[in-house]
Amino acid sequence: MDKQADVIIVGGGLAALQLARHLRSTFHVIILTKTTIRQSNSYFAQGGIAAVIDQEDSVHSHVEDTLKAGRYHHFTEEVQRLAGEGAEAVKELIAGGFLIDREADGRPSLGLEGAHSARRIIHSGGDATGRQTIEYLLERMPPNVEIIEGEMAYECLLSTDRSVCLGVKTKNRQGVIHRYYAPHVVLATGGAGTMYPFTSNEPTLTGDGVAIAFRAGAEVADMEFVQFHPTLLFIDGTTKGLISEAVRGAGGRLVDGSGSYLMDGIHPLKDLAPRHIMAFEIYQARAAGKAVFLDIRSIKQFEKKFPTITALCERNDVSISKGLIPVAPGSHFLMGGISIDTDGRTTVPGLYAIGETAHSGVHGANRLASNSLLEGLVFGRRLAAFLNGYGGGIRTKRNIVYRYLKQLDDSSLTDLSKRELQKRMIEASGIIRTGEGLRQHIRYLEAKGLPEWMTAGMDLLSFDDIELVHLHINSYLTSRAALLRQESRGAHIRADFCKEEENWQGRRIVQTVDGTEIRGGQHERNPIGIHA
Repeated sequence: MDKQADVIIVGGGLAALQLARHLRSTFHVIILTKTTIRQSNSYFAQGGIAAVIDQEDSVHSHVEDTLKAGRYHHFTEEVQRLAGEGAEAVKELIAGGFLIDREADGRPSLGLEGAHSARRIIHSGGDATGRQTIEYLLERMPPNVEIIEGEMAYECLLSTDRSVCLGVKTKNRQGVIHRYYAPHVVLATGGAGTMYPFTSNEPTLTGDGVAIAFRAGAEVADMEFVQFHPTLLFIDGTTKGLISEAVRGAGGRLVDGSGSYLMDGIHPLKDLAPRHIMAFEIYQARAAGKAVFLDIRSIKQFEKKFPTITALCERNDVSISKGLIPVAPGSHFLMGGISIDTDGRTTVPGLYAIGETAHSGVHGANRLASNSLLEGLVFGRRLAAFLNGYGGGIRTKRNIVYRYLKQLDDSSLTDLSKRELQKRMIEASGIIRTGEGLRQHIRYLEAKGLPEWMTAGMDLLSFDDIELVHLHINSYLTSRAALLRQESRGAHIRADFCKEEENWQGRRIVQTVDGTEIRGGQHERNPIGIHA
């Protein structure tokens, strides 16, 4: 089945819905999501939205906190725009009827999270901000937006010379292929947390957007920067779900099995230190054989403040009344991704990216807490404004679509295993990395068929095998970048290059199907070369 639209959006999280809601009513917009519209990282997000809505707070302070947490590896102008436009976007939500949590006197109830210097985290429904925001946007979705569930996008439809994106291919669980054509294709598929055995991500987060864009010829950047959230519920050797940073903002503290406070003497902010520092300390303690808990005994009315986390603990037989929640770090957020400019355009004309799947330069080497939902609101609205001014574009001529000379099939994939990949990723490209471990992992991936997969079609592969290929591609891109960055910065920690090096600040590892290069330096502006 072939369908034509003005704008195709791949993904159903906050960035995707914010974009769709703000597009012109004259556009035919199609949202494609491989599961359901209510199964995304955004929907299950426990944390809030960081925004300057308090008169005693300032955009400058939000910018400084973002830069410090991300170790000054940002496009600074983009951070300034994020904080400024983010405050406007959140105020727009509230003015439109979005219900936020408030104090008894009606003032917004503003939370404090790691690496923030002020209380600026708004919440809705306690620890259900993601769900509340998605439901708010869905209730206000205009009739020109068509939502198609259960189809996974896996390949861009490109012009015969591979210079322009004309649409996207999808496949459902039954193996049926659909083609969607549009002058504007937007990737908003989230991150790739499922590369690792422990993750806060939904299991559907397999890095589809990054793999699709990379194979289409787009640049990706900063793939080595993968944030590990410090506190996932840890039961019997597996993680069961996220314990929001807001718990530590409310007074929760990390302790080891003997009751010693883990973060004392480690960082001035103690249990509100940046996430990469927290995750590293928990990892070290667990590697030394110590159990780690989040002590919530000082938090009054925990069940009322954190109903989602309470339910998660109860499902896993963890007693809230005892006040100790067993935790371990797990992959959480991809700071790198598809290179975009300030409007969301990639290096491939007709192809755009927003949200976690994009590299916009706003997160640096380590994302500041609760800036992720903010990013979705800002870039969704900004891309809509760009496309509204750009227009619907020219209808696609379907007889000029590039066709792959080679197609991958079952025989092309040699014993791929998600479990084996996850095991190797946490060992080689996890919280702590070494050059030798990364080189071994890259050789393992190359023996499986990378990078040859980049130039072959995937029409013959099953739904599950496409996801496996996407995971392996993201693993390859992450590990190659991690090997090249010979320093420790933010979420990228090298045991063999343990210092943050000044000469690496602002230098980005940019990868395309044609090669890899290191670009930029300090105070770099967004360097992406954008099509007319």
